[in-house]
Parts: sequence; C-alpha cells; structure tokens
Amino acid sequence: MTNDGPDGVSVRGSSEPTRAIELTPEHPPARIAELAACAEREGFDVAFTSSHYFNRDPFVTLSRMTDATDEIRLGPGVVNPYETHPVKLAAQTATIDEVSDGRAVFGVGAGDRSALSNMGVERDRPLRRVLETFDVARDLWDGTTVTHEGTFTARDASLNLEPAEIPVYVGAQGPQMLRMSAKHADGALINAAHPRDLEWASDQIERGLEDRPDEHGEFEALAFASVSVAPEEDDARAAARPPVAFIAGGAADPVIDRHDIDRQAASAVSDALEDGRLTEAFDRVTPEMIDAFCIAGTTETVADRFEAALEHTDGIVVGSPLGPDLEDAIVRASEALSIASA
Repeated sequence: MTNDGPDGVSVRGSSEPTRAIELTPEHPPARIAELAACAEREGFDVAFTSSHYFNRDPFVTLSRMTDATDEIRLGPGVVNPYETHPVKLAAQTATIDEVSDGRAVFGVGAGDRSALSNMGVERDRPLRRVLETFDVARDLWDGTTVTHEGTFTARDASLNLEPAEIPVYVGAQGPQMLRMSAKHADGALINAAHPRDLEWASDQIERGLEDRPDEHGEFEALAFASVSVAPEEDDARAAARPPVAFIAGGAADPVIDRHDIDRQAASAVSDALEDGRLTEAFDRVTPEMIDAFCIAGTTETVADRFEAALEHTDGIVVGSPLGPDLEDAIVRASEALSIASA
C-alpha cells in the first residue's frame, strides 16, 4: 500500500512481500538471538521482539540479537508509551539503531489494557499518546531539542546520539488507530490473522491514506498474525491454544460476531483468564477460535492462509507461538511465505 508521494523509509527495497517475525522473549536473550540468526538465514527481513512486563526486557534482548545477525532489521514489536516515557523509548530505539549499524525499526502501540492495569497504569487517550510518541521520537532522532506538552511532557529533551532515520510501525486493531497509522506512520502492524479481519482493516487504512501528506512517503501494512506451523496439523493447532485464548478473551464483540463465534464460549475463556485459570482457558478454546485468530497447520495449510492474507497486506509478521518446535517453525514459515509469494 502506497500513496503517490516520494519514496519513504521501507523495510525492503523491492516489491516482494515483507517477511517479518515476532520473537517473544519468554526465553533468555541468548536463545532469542539464536532464533533471530535462524530467521535471518531463512530470509526474513525484520525481527520484532515483543514487550510484556512479565518477559525479558525487549531492548536488552534486541542488543543480543544485533550481535547474532548482520542484515535483518530489528526492533520492539511493540512497546507502549505508558510504562516507559516516550523520550526514553526514543533513546532506547536509537541505541539499537546505533549498535546494529542502522537496522532499527520502531514498533509502538497503545499496549494491552489488562497488562497495564496489573501495574496500576491507566491507558488514557491512546490514539493521541501513540501519535505524539512517534512524532517526538522522530524529532529527537533528527537531532532536534524537543519541548512537548500533551499526553506527556518533555522539556528541552535531546539525545546524545547521531541523527537517525528509523521507520515507525504502529500496532493497530481498531479503526481510528489504523487510520492514524496510515496517515502519519511508515507502517501498520495489523493485529489480525484472518482474511475477513484483514480486509476490514485494509478498508480503514485506505481511508487514512486519503489524508496522508505526500512528504510522508510510502506506507506498508503488515498482518501481525499469530502463526503455528508444524509437520502435523494437530500439533500446530494444539500449540496455538495459549495465544488464541488471550486473543479471543480480549476480542471485541464485533470481531466475535464477524467470525460467528459463540459469545458464551468467548466469555468463558475471558473469565478463566481473568481468574488466572490458564489451563482451563486454553482448554476452552474452540476450533472456531483457532481458525479465526491464528494461522495454524502444516506448511501447505499455512501457505494457503498466507496467500489469502497477502491479498490485503504488504507482508506478514509471523507471530507467536510460531509452533511447537521454534527452529522448525521458522524454517517452515519461511517456506510457506515463499509458496504464498510465488
């Protein structure tokens, strides 16, 4: 997806779909670095590292990933500007750009409301907060001294780093965040896996692109999809249950209705998660939920789903859980992307 403006910052310099992957630091940073090296060998263009307070720190993990790789672009996917001040996020991302010789990308979003509430953090005015965060970050990366009063405050803030040009990707799901990202950011990370959701999101993005200034250049929409791939379909679908439970448990009613999922079944998953009964929540995930919220199956099945997703996006982020065997899943996901792209 592009507008007619001048060339902007992009992950790839070709018309091929972007191949990205999410590596969740639920494992030690050294392990994630190994997986990043594997992803690079398999032809992925960018590796995002997710950010949740209960996992390892994404920027420490990204630092280890830079040491293990040479070309793949790297960045948080996604951080939020509530638990960390936006100026600090800009500095952390610029540091990754420096140590990786200019390979950083910045994935930013509003954050998970329930996770933030665990820390007593209120997620107020998320749309403005995210927009102001990357506007200020861009100024800081340009070498500008910034004073800002809005959803957060920064006074005479500057970075003691060389100027950098870092692509901004907004994690988005709702209509307003999708439109805002299309108008102002370099790309969107669409939190969806099913063609029905991606088609709807694409319509919102097109509306945002109508108001995109020419000077912002090209825009890229990526499906940030939960993916589980394995030699056996049943194994892949079993591995998908935990992430699908969290997706289904937090899904808005219009999304539940879009996929004809039983609302009582979704509520049962949500209630179990809120009570900390994780095993029960995972067991309550239905086949319909897996079909709606994850791309799960064999290489061939996943390739078919990737092809359908690429009808509405410029690329795919292969997201958690990847599969029951992580290295095998990275190889199979790369193969599935090659089939889908062909």
